[in-house]
Amino acid sequence: MDKNDALGFIETYSLVSVIEAADAMCKAADVELVGYENVASGLISVVVRGDVGAVKAAVEAGVKEANKVGKVYSSNVIARPHPDIEKIIAKHAIDW
Repeated sequence: MDKNDALGFIETYSLVSVIEAADAMCKAADVELVGYENVASGLISVVVRGDVGAVKAAVEAGVKEANKVGKVYSSNVIARPHPDIEKIIAKHAIDW
C-alpha cells in the first residue's frame, strides 16, 4: 500500500468514542490504524491510512459509530497528502 494514498482523521471528545470510531473504521474498510493523539480539553484524534475510497468509507463509518457513544468534533480525509505530512503523522504513530 502506498502510504500517501489517503489519510483519514476523526476527532472526538472522549476516549470511548474515539475507540468506537477506530474499531468501526478498521472493520469497515481495508485501512491501517496509524495512531492517535490525546490533546487538551478531552479532545482525542485517531488517524488511519489507505486508498482514498477505503479511507472515505472508514471515516464515514467511524463518525457514525462514534456519534452513538459521544460527540464527534471533526473529521477529515486528505487524498494524496504531501510527503512532508509524514513527518507529523510519524510523531503520533503507534509503535507496534
